[in-house]
Amino acid sequence: MNTILENLPAIAFCVGGWMVTNGLLHDIFVLRSEHGKKYDRELLRLLMDGHILITCGAIQMIVYRGLQAQSQWACLTAGIACISLLVYCAMIFPFLKSLVTMALNSFLLILVVAKYLFVS
Repeated sequence: MNTILENLPAIAFCVGGWMVTNGLLHDIFVLRSEHGKKYDRELLRLLMDGHILITCGAIQMIVYRGLQAQSQWACLTAGIACISLLVYCAMIFPFLKSLVTMALNSFLLILVVAKYLFVS
């Protein structure tokens, strides 16, 4: 477990990178689809889905240095981003089963909580 926790900054950065990449791809494909041809409420809703992924993923990447320094604020911030993405996935679950996103953020949340409670 200590080996995994030592790599927590890199894990958070990779999970965040995965979220940012998926958010960007989501927005690109939405804009290239039929939805992207008309500016309306549906287009905005779809773009916000991608932006949630981008924003939370960017936060997970930004806390890299804080996690390296074993900062409590970095653990809390990464945990909040994970919880936010898990709530988002729960809300869209009836329409889209984002199992990989849920698995990655659950794993990162468990590591962040373990780091915060047991190592710091």
